[in-house]
Amino acid sequence: MTRTTSRPRRRREQDPTPSGTEDPEVLLGHYRRMLLVRRFEERAGQEYTRARIGGYCHLNLGEEATVVGLMAALEPTDYVFTSYRDHGYALARGVDPGRVMAELFGRATGVSKGWGGSMHLFDVDTRLLGGYGIVGGQIPLATGAALAVAYRQGTEVVLCHMGDGATNIGAFHESLNLASLWRLPVVYVVVNNELGMGTPVERSSAEPELHRRAAAYRMTGERVDGNDVLAVRDAARRAVERARRGEPTLLETMSGRLRGHSVVDPARYRTPAERDRLAQADPVARLRGQLLAAGVLTEQAAEALDAEVGQVVEAATEFAEHSPHPEVDTLFDHTHATPVPGETRRLPADPLFPEDQ
Repeated sequence: MTRTTSRPRRRREQDPTPSGTEDPEVLLGHYRRMLLVRRFEERAGQEYTRARIGGYCHLNLGEEATVVGLMAALEPTDYVFTSYRDHGYALARGVDPGRVMAELFGRATGVSKGWGGSMHLFDVDTRLLGGYGIVGGQIPLATGAALAVAYRQGTEVVLCHMGDGATNIGAFHESLNLASLWRLPVVYVVVNNELGMGTPVERSSAEPELHRRAAAYRMTGERVDGNDVLAVRDAARRAVERARRGEPTLLETMSGRLRGHSVVDPARYRTPAERDRLAQADPVARLRGQLLAAGVLTEQAAEALDAEVGQVVEAATEFAEHSPHPEVDTLFDHTHATPVPGETRRLPADPLFPEDQ
């Protein structure tokens, strides 16, 4: 049976727990991870403007509650596929911050050996399987991974993250159709920041409440407040539980980014009123205020935690800065899952099979 929930579930601003019984250590853990994502992304933006990070760079600033809430709902054995806005997911999944920053710097110690960069983070140990630069490119791949799990009769779940702009491509609809038809263990998450680059969702989607698209495929669709880490976590847990029973879900989290589409985007399409609204909804400041009001956190402890996280980010940046660049002749390493017989090229200009020349 299809169920759609159109309004985000909200909690009282001064109550950081759904029932007053949430473990304070769990709350502090969520806050620390959100703070780590915030400080890491702020530093990444700075390093990009200093030309120490190349290519494109898309930040999770303003989406920290969604990132941490989603990752908190998963088991270590579950799989994660993300869009190019992937730094926070790697950090919240447990990837070492130094290896993430090193990848942004294009260094050999990075999670993708320095060849992937900001948009292509990949870590087998935490089952983070990308980081994809093509809009929606991860959706059919995540669906295929879920098919593999089902084929092996495994218990793992695949979580596939995307932005709102990816929901208008054909692969989105094809994937959801197959996932429902074949009862695949997958959770599709749309992080709706209300803008596809600079285009409002209402101008690009005939149905702007994107979770409602689940009804066409007879799967559960739900919308949740993406600035509430507990609401996201709980909604994701429900979706993950369904996925383990072979019931896919389309989960939509409403979360506005605090910066432009990428670091180089000045976001002039946002009005001053919109910027003020987003600043007031800042999920990190919101959770901090809730924890202070509930007595879970003190001002002194909050400052100490911020300093601790700052040191982690500083150490990650120093690690990246002093790491070596990858050797050029490793460019084609790790390109294929299995070796290609006869392939000897080491540089882009090398012939594929020189013996045939």
